[in-house]
Amino acid sequence: MNLLKALATISGMTLISRILGFIRDVLMARIFGAGIETDAFFVAFRIPNLLRRLFAEGAFSQAFVPILAEYKNRRSSEETRELINHVATLLSIALFVVTLIGVIAAPVVIYVSAPGFAASSEKFQLTVELLRITFPYILFISLVSLAGAILNTHGKFSVPALTPALLNLSFIGCALWLAPLMNPPVLALAWAVFIGGVLQLAFQAPFLMRIKLMPRLRLKSPDKGAWRVLKQMGPAVFGVSIGQISLLINTIFASFLITGSVSWLYYADRLMEFPAGLLGVALGTILLPSLSRHYADNSTEEYSRLLDWGLRLTVLLTLPAALALALLATPLIATLFYHGEFSANDVWMTRNALVAYSVGLFGLILVKVLAPGFYARQNIRTPVKIAVITLVATQLMNLAFIIPLRHAGLALAIGLGACLNAGLLYYKLRSHQIYQPQPGWAVFMVKILVALITMGSMLWFASGSDTSWLAGSSFERATRLTWVVAIGATSYFTMLWLLGFRLRNFARRGAP
Repeated sequence: MNLLKALATISGMTLISRILGFIRDVLMARIFGAGIETDAFFVAFRIPNLLRRLFAEGAFSQAFVPILAEYKNRRSSEETRELINHVATLLSIALFVVTLIGVIAAPVVIYVSAPGFAASSEKFQLTVELLRITFPYILFISLVSLAGAILNTHGKFSVPALTPALLNLSFIGCALWLAPLMNPPVLALAWAVFIGGVLQLAFQAPFLMRIKLMPRLRLKSPDKGAWRVLKQMGPAVFGVSIGQISLLINTIFASFLITGSVSWLYYADRLMEFPAGLLGVALGTILLPSLSRHYADNSTEEYSRLLDWGLRLTVLLTLPAALALALLATPLIATLFYHGEFSANDVWMTRNALVAYSVGLFGLILVKVLAPGFYARQNIRTPVKIAVITLVATQLMNLAFIIPLRHAGLALAIGLGACLNAGLLYYKLRSHQIYQPQPGWAVFMVKILVALITMGSMLWFASGSDTSWLAGSSFERATRLTWVVAIGATSYFTMLWLLGFRLRNFARRGAP
């Protein structure tokens, strides 16, 4: 399996989803703006979305994939199917109970996660109503992640990567056609979440049938492998998803700030998630199954080389993305969101949050690459210890930054916390001798720095003043932004080519 080709496939599918996601956010900004209704929805959606990242994309995937890869390589097909059936049964029962509790206890959940909303009865009640509609999403999307983990382990990367696009299509359809029929209109967004979860689950089922691994519920005692998955999941919640826990705590802080703060953080986070999804999620998705197979085969050298490959790609692609987000914060926000109810003040406030978030983009994506280095070895303890340290440090930074920087301080704390998390993970990988850097890193970094300086200079001059991006039509801003981005990307990759970088140098095959 060509890992670079797999990375390109996943990133391509993810790009489709992200583009649809931006269309959805543009529509939401135009129709709903940044106010009471959007604050209520973003809190209501963030809670099941957080649980998705904690249990589905985070803890579950990291606990399940290494054990599934072990069964696939060392056990019979029948034993592998039984593992999948038992895990699906346990997961379904647990998720149904969690969903039921979440719907019943929605007022308590909102009071805990956004206590500042309690000061406004209207805002609080609307958020509770929205949460009761969106909460079942955690049931659907966690089963989607189970299906995606199975498909990824069998090299079927494109289907899980394309699946999130269905949620964005649901948002777009409901915002355009359902919102005018609902009172208040924001209820349409909550139903979009519910419908999107159902669509994603239905989409993956035929592909599981094709490889004859469609899970079946088994109400008999699970085997040892299923219990091992559950045992790994608990600690992995902290190890993989510390950033999401910090985001939830940030929502608590932001709920006490002025109206719009939650929405500004949301729109900035959406822009940061674009490169994070294209690069971080894609790299983590392809690395974990291959690392797990190398570990199962006791191939320590190949294990280290694969991590090195992932780190080089992260440096190569993430550093320019972070620099571009910081330099083009206002052009991006003005082009995508400065329409309808989204005001100029919303642009400036969202820009402040995005610049702060960009500081931590490199760390955020590094965590996606470094954490699988532990989870593929079924080592949960080390990432958990690091996650706890990171969580405490992030909250201390929240307290330090929120007064002088307001909502942007919360974003900065998340970014710096991600960098701390990545730094500690890297240190432990080295000290445990799991990862040994390959030769040539010093020269590699110098060349990247030269290319970054070139790109940054071009973007600085090409983008012009921030205020100029508030003038002109949407089409004019979009055309101008396209040219600026093209200039920046061309200058960066041209300089890398002149310095000797070639695509073939990053080709690599994964474990069979």
